[in-house]
Formats: sequence, structure tokens, C-alpha cells
Amino acid sequence: MGTSTQIVFDTVDPDRLARFWAEALHYKLQDPPTGFASWPAWLKAQGIPESEWNSASAIVDPDGKGPRIYFQQMDTPKLGKNRLHIDVNASGGSRVPLDERKRQVNSEVKRLVSIGATMHHELEEMGEYCVIMLDPDGNEFCVQ
Repeated sequence: MGTSTQIVFDTVDPDRLARFWAEALHYKLQDPPTGFASWPAWLKAQGIPESEWNSASAIVDPDGKGPRIYFQQMDTPKLGKNRLHIDVNASGGSRVPLDERKRQVNSEVKRLVSIGATMHHELEEMGEYCVIMLDPDGNEFCVQ
């Protein structure tokens, strides 16, 4: 059995980026701890000042299969190209004919743009097709 993992994003606005990626990946915001109806209720009970309530957020796969994704507030801006990125697999892979993969990828790109992503450029080579996109913080990711 593999080691459990979590993906972490540094961001200026954890709530905004968590909500984007939850929608993008069909994840959900992590539920608050047992006994609390909301995260604000838990944060208040812990005595955390309201000014710090957006210092972190997390999303989880509702089916429990994918990794937890954590968003932590950082004051430093993104300096350049990501050293790691997420691939959103929307097309069914190489077993699907290229024209159909392109249609599926482009449909997903349209959905992601509608929730805050930006299309950067298309890449087609050696029978593969993907679209490089930017999330609301400018992090690169691929739709393939």
C-alpha cells in the first residue's frame, strides 16, 4: 500500500483557490470537525481571530479516493513557472480517438474558464492533445 499524500498550494486567498479547485476536480470543501455546523463556528470556538479565518482551507474527494488538497495562506507572490502541476484527465486517454479527446478536453476547458481558469495554450504532438491553463492564482495545470 502506498503512502498517503496531501497536495499543498501556497496562495494569497485560500478560500478562493479551494473553491475553484473543488469545482474543477468535483471535490468538496472539507467538512468542519464533528460537533460544528460550520468552519466559522469551529474557528470562533477555538478563539481564532476572524482576521485569520482565511489562513487555510482544504478540499477532499467526496468518494475518499483522491488526495486531500490543502491551501495555505502565504504573503509571497508566485515567482515563476510551477515546478509541479496538476493534470485534469478529461478525455478518457489514448484509447479514445483523438477527435473525440479534443472535443472532451475543449468542453472541460470551457467549463473551467466559466469558474475562473484562464486558457494559456493548446499543445498537440505525437497523437496527444492537451490544453495548458492557469488557475485563479496563475498556477499552470493541464487538461488532457
